Amino acid sequence: MSIGRDLQSAIFRKGLFGHRPVVPTEPSALAEAAQKAMSEEAWAYVAGGAGQQRTVAANTAAFDHFRLVPRMLANVETRDLHTTLFGVDMPAPMMLGPVGVLELAHPRAEHEVAAAARATGVPMMISTQASVPMEEVAEDLGDTPRLYQLYWSKDESIVESFVRRAEAIGSDALVVTLDTHMLGWRTRDLDLGYLPFARGLGIAQYTSDPAFRALVEQRIASGPRASVRPGLRELPSALSAVASMAQHHPGRLVDNLRSGHARAAVETFLDVFSRSDLIWDDLDRLREMTDLPIVLKGIQAPSDARRALEHGVEGIIVSNHGGRQVDGAIASIDALPSIVDEIAGRIPVLFDSGIRSGADILKALALGADAVLLGRPYVYGLALAGAAGVQAVLEHMIAELDLSLGLVGCRSVDEVSRELLG
Repeated sequence: MSIGRDLQSAIFRKGLFGHRPVVPTEPSALAEAAQKAMSEEAWAYVAGGAGQQRTVAANTAAFDHFRLVPRMLANVETRDLHTTLFGVDMPAPMMLGPVGVLELAHPRAEHEVAAAARATGVPMMISTQASVPMEEVAEDLGDTPRLYQLYWSKDESIVESFVRRAEAIGSDALVVTLDTHMLGWRTRDLDLGYLPFARGLGIAQYTSDPAFRALVEQRIASGPRASVRPGLRELPSALSAVASMAQHHPGRLVDNLRSGHARAAVETFLDVFSRSDLIWDDLDRLREMTDLPIVLKGIQAPSDARRALEHGVEGIIVSNHGGRQVDGAIASIDALPSIVDEIAGRIPVLFDSGIRSGADILKALALGADAVLLGRPYVYGLALAGAAGVQAVLEHMIAELDLSLGLVGCRSVDEVSRELLG
């Protein structure tokens, strides 16, 4: 079976009748089409990064530091992309990474992404900043593997409640994001004065959580807090923000406007996100909470990879959060080889930040990654065509990986190594 050739042929056959892909296969064309489909604020949030966007640019440009050297006459007629991680069988070494506030790209957000994951079998990481409660996403996924990504709240009861819920929905692992203990200096969002969470977007895991709701009730019971009253010129924007909070809060819009719960929920969220005083020993507390495999996301230094091993985690993800946290940080793909060498096969090493194509995936695998996470590309597909758009992006990635694998002379992902790189 040739996944790549089958999809390639299907696209060309449709082309005979004047049809072109709704979701472009070329990465820059995909991004350009998505930008046209999204609001200015949504595009800035999804595509933007920290500071002068230097890390965002470096993440993709750094793939050119590594060149594939094809080998010939290797009988690659049949190829196998399957792999297994954390006991999960995967059709390709690829997962849908955790991306927050997906409602910026599509009103059905994770519902659509989960449908694409279910159609392709590609595992999905569910974000703490999702627009849909994890229980609903799990239902949409059916038997498709899922992992839960945790932002460590300042309130320990919320952390424990999230972990319990992740266990209840059948998460195959708990992914702890380490690099977002505070937001980076995200200039595109700052210049628009736009933070989606402050308008009630992307906090569905919290508003559906009993521990968080208890904190909201405590806040309301403590009485109104001093606030700045908007001037006449500011009033329309302020009213729009309040309406957005009410619209995105569970329950009827009119009830949310009257009760003040929606605003209290947003204020509570802003208070409890997230802990910047975490230390390595806190991982031991997390281990006491759960038997789920713990995977650390955001590792960029070999010394941190070594510490991860010392604390007994089951996996790491080499990532700089898509360039959204530190401007001028090391490109994720440049960080990968030394971290792989440090881990030396003792636990799985996953990779994200900069993947835009199947050829990029192949390079990451050659440098030692066991699998990659997709981020922005599938969000672009979501913006263009919902579940069908996400599915198209996944299929394009898998098809190019399949063809590239054969063209460099490999019959399976197990044969990929640094020997492929010149």
